[in-house]
Amino acid sequence: TFVRRAQANRTKPHKMALIMKYIDSMHHYMDKFGDPRTKDWPLMSSPLPTLALCLGYVYLVKVLGPRLMENRKPFQLKNTLIVYNFIQVVFSAWLFYEIGVSGWLTGHYNFRCQPVDYSNHPKTLRMVHACWWYYFSKFTEFFDTFFFVLRKKSSQVSTLHVIHHGCMPMSVWFGVKFTPGGHSTFFGLLNTFVHIVMYTYYLFTALGPQFQKYLWWKKYLTALQMVQFVAIMVHAFQLLFIDCNYPKAFVWWIGMHAVMFFFLFNEFYQSTYKAQKLKREAANRKREADALLLKQQQQQQLANGGTHTANGSATSAAPAASNGSVSVGNGTGNKAADYYVRGDLPAEIELTHRSNASNTAGPVQ
Repeated sequence: TFVRRAQANRTKPHKMALIMKYIDSMHHYMDKFGDPRTKDWPLMSSPLPTLALCLGYVYLVKVLGPRLMENRKPFQLKNTLIVYNFIQVVFSAWLFYEIGVSGWLTGHYNFRCQPVDYSNHPKTLRMVHACWWYYFSKFTEFFDTFFFVLRKKSSQVSTLHVIHHGCMPMSVWFGVKFTPGGHSTFFGLLNTFVHIVMYTYYLFTALGPQFQKYLWWKKYLTALQMVQFVAIMVHAFQLLFIDCNYPKAFVWWIGMHAVMFFFLFNEFYQSTYKAQKLKREAANRKREADALLLKQQQQQQLANGGTHTANGSATSAAPAASNGSVSVGNGTGNKAADYYVRGDLPAEIELTHRSNASNTAGPVQ
């Protein structure tokens, strides 16, 4: 046992040295192939800090946060949410503008093929800075989930939500590190536009129930997300079929991210809105069945009332009672039944009674 422990202790430094060697090799690769313009920017020297933040986020919202809130009342964060969502709307609008005026909305970027410009031209550097701020925005979106946890909205901390927010910073980090600009920034352009719409919806929701009537377009948010991912897929994968000076690795990286998120959002859409539609249809069918049953019961009651009155009149009449009095009795009985079934007024019954009596008396005379 002592020998085994000694051997194990000797192997630990070797394993640590091997790990450090891999880390050094990774940093060397990053420095060699990464964009030198972003090398010394915050969180850009290594992917490990970003990875640690993403893993910490997942642990906090799925394990630690729910555990800490288990025996606590949910926080009321109305004012905080209003301020937060307003800031996110403004931030997303600014990012959309920066990415647009740096390339996509100026006519200088080609939607078919846009290589990365590694120069230090002012407009190019503006796009590089926009890319880094877009990367930073992925961390600010962590607060979406933090607020769900604090408000004990556990149903909204779904697997889709956590995967989406947990993966995005790491995904965007590689783009800023190696290709800050060019074809891949189309992803950011569309995504920031969607976030303008999304956080506007959240802002109106936070303002209170008096704004609910303006939120009829809620279900279209998920559809808008899916349209976004389809557009990103088409825009990225087209480079597999044309000659374009853009890294194919990033074509697959961006395209497959879009594919993954499309199917995740589609599953959410099907399980949420399609299920609600089926539930509404089932409720409508039940109401129609109940209405039909009630109508049949009323018709049955009407038929039973008329038969009972007619039988009673025949029993009380004389054998030669095919006269006006019998007709009057039958008419009155039927109208009385109508009063209970349909709600006819007694005055209407009396008028009908007199009319039938006079009509029947005429032929006898």
